[in-house]
Parts: sequence; C-alpha cells; structure tokens
Amino acid sequence: MSDPRVGVTVVHRRYVPYAHAHYAGSLVDGAYALGLFGDVATEVCIRTDGDEGLFAGYSDVRFVAPVRAGDVVEVTGRVTRVGTRSRTLELSCVVVCRGRPDRGESAAQVCDPPIVAVTATGTVVVPPVA
Repeated sequence: MSDPRVGVTVVHRRYVPYAHAHYAGSLVDGAYALGLFGDVATEVCIRTDGDEGLFAGYSDVRFVAPVRAGDVVEVTGRVTRVGTRSRTLELSCVVVCRGRPDRGESAAQVCDPPIVAVTATGTVVVPPVA
C-alpha cells in the first residue's frame, strides 16, 4: 500500500535581489539555491508530518545553469520516498523570469520554457511519533 505522503509537492517562488549577487555578471552562488531547497523541505515536513524536520543531506546535486540577480526562481520539492523517520525529496530550482539589463535597467522577460538551474535529491528526518 502506498503512503499518501509520497507525491506531496511544495512550490515556492522568489525574486532574486541584486544584493545577493556574489560574482561578476550578477551571478548568485550555488548555496543560494540550496538555502531555498531548505525552505521548501521545511514546508514539506510541516505538511506531511506536522514538524519542521531537519535536513540530513543532499545527493546528486547538479548546478545546470546560472542563477542571476534579477531572476525569479521557482523551487519545487516533491516527496519520492517515505521511511520510518526519513523522507526523500526530489528538488529543483528553475528560472521562470530573467532580468535583461542589456535592454534597460528594469527590463525583464518570462523564460519560456523555464531554465532548469539546480536539481538535487535531499533527505530530511522528522522526530518519531510520540
């Protein structure tokens, strides 16, 4: 019998402020996406287990495309496995809008299709049921 928590999905969207640019070309460091994965995982744990849970680790982290200041990113976490106290999540960070400073200071465009920037598999743990 399948656990009803498998397939639970949480999506967050966020504008990446220019204050978060870390490298030339307004690039944001990879840890930025990992922090967003933590936010999504926290909500997943609250929804599935009534607890914020804790991140135990990542596997198969892939930085596929850059995230830049001025982007709007969509971060998704989906439960793929439920253990006794652990949950496995498939995580993705995609750029759905991108700033276009080459066209003007406030110019931007919708990315169609969205640009996959970071993917990972994460494991979270939740406390035992009392």
